[in-house]
Amino acid sequence: SGTSTLYKGIIYLKQAPISYALLIDSDDVITRDEQIFVLIGAHARCERSIRAQMALVEGNRKLYSAREKHGWMDKDFCSFQILNEVTESAEVPTVSYLRDGDCSPEWDGIICWPRSRAGQLVSVQCPAYIYDFNHRGRAYRQCDVSGNWELVPSNNRTWANYTECTRYLTSNHRNLEEVFQRLHLMYTIGYSISLASLLVAISILCYFKRLHCTRNYIHIHLFTSFICRAVSIFVKDAVLYSVSDASRAESEFTAVKQPMTLKNSWAGCKAAVTLFLYFLATNHYWILVEGLYLHSLIFMAFLSDKNYLWALTIMGWGVPAVFVSIWVSARASLADTQCWDISAGNLKWIYQVPILAAIVVNFLLFLNIIRVLASKLWETNTGKLDPRQQYRKLLKSTLVLMPLFGVHYIVFMALPYTEVTGLLWQVQMHYEMFFNSSQGFFVAFIYCFCNGEVQAEVKKAWLRRSLVLDLKQKARMTSSGGGSCYYGGMMSHATTHSV
Repeated sequence: SGTSTLYKGIIYLKQAPISYALLIDSDDVITRDEQIFVLIGAHARCERSIRAQMALVEGNRKLYSAREKHGWMDKDFCSFQILNEVTESAEVPTVSYLRDGDCSPEWDGIICWPRSRAGQLVSVQCPAYIYDFNHRGRAYRQCDVSGNWELVPSNNRTWANYTECTRYLTSNHRNLEEVFQRLHLMYTIGYSISLASLLVAISILCYFKRLHCTRNYIHIHLFTSFICRAVSIFVKDAVLYSVSDASRAESEFTAVKQPMTLKNSWAGCKAAVTLFLYFLATNHYWILVEGLYLHSLIFMAFLSDKNYLWALTIMGWGVPAVFVSIWVSARASLADTQCWDISAGNLKWIYQVPILAAIVVNFLLFLNIIRVLASKLWETNTGKLDPRQQYRKLLKSTLVLMPLFGVHYIVFMALPYTEVTGLLWQVQMHYEMFFNSSQGFFVAFIYCFCNGEVQAEVKKAWLRRSLVLDLKQKARMTSSGGGSCYYGGMMSHATTHSV
């Protein structure tokens, strides 16, 4: 979802070479496990390169000692050439001249540093296998005059400068922070307004018995799914922020270990993400139920049966529970890493394919209903209405149906979240955040507040309440003053004098 992408704000770079990109699933983000997998591969290549360089040093030493001892020059120099080719094929920097007293090659957990001359500042290009790095920058290390890597005096660790590698992240973080805050504010306000309006709409439909029918029962289920979706988003955001703060506190205070507390935090986070995905899926499926019901009203005539309502209820709440449960089982057994808010490769298709299928089917139902409405409108009003009025009526019907069918989902459905820094991404996110968060309000407004039956019942209830208040006021005035008369809400006082 959009909100999950917003919270993490993960930057996915496209500058990585194809050889590394092929190791990653085609996804909106690179997952933690995928990044670790690529990093392990880089470590293995580095170890092979270090062994090749050490063998090159040893072979070089034997070569020159034999030359000095026997006086031959280039007899076995081809061995040097072969070993050098092996080193160059290891995808790490190499040096052309190797001798004792230089800094040894080593792996620091991120970069494979080559063997370097004493007193030299070594620069290595930022590795492409770290997706969030600026791949045009360089990292630096200093080999001191004694042939050792320079240390940081304060913590006795090897000094390294990764500033250029992380410059891309810091600059983009500053530029995108304002965008993320604006989007977060947008969908928070939108879901809050939708939540309030949906609660009022459900109260109205449940309170008035005259409004109890199959159509309004389906509306109530749809409104409930929108409410659950909004609440789950607020809960998920709160849990993710709390888990993030707990992880940050643990990294800052590594001396105090609280594994059980962090484990409980991850469990709560997984539950929040699971509920969010379930209510997201139920919301899409109740939109599909509304589309199927309206489509059946036009083409069928057996919709008053309660069994039909039960079948739709099972479809709206039960079908999402099935594929979300399958996703939970797969995620727990195959990719149970920290919180489940970041996609785990192809596992996401377990719940995304059914949701996308519901969106596509609903859009096809929408097109078919619009086609039928257009043909009926032209048949019944031929020669009676101006064509512009006919188009106006058709446009009005289309706009009324669009929120109910969730037509806005189809616009960017085929576009994945790949380039966070692009203009298209910002347009897509603003579009989705606005319509996704405000869809509940539009549905409640159109199908409850603007509904003629609902308005009639509310007016009747208001008139009854006014009448009751008038009668109570009449009774109070009659009991307090003997000569007071009350006519339809208007008071007149006739003073009586005893004779």
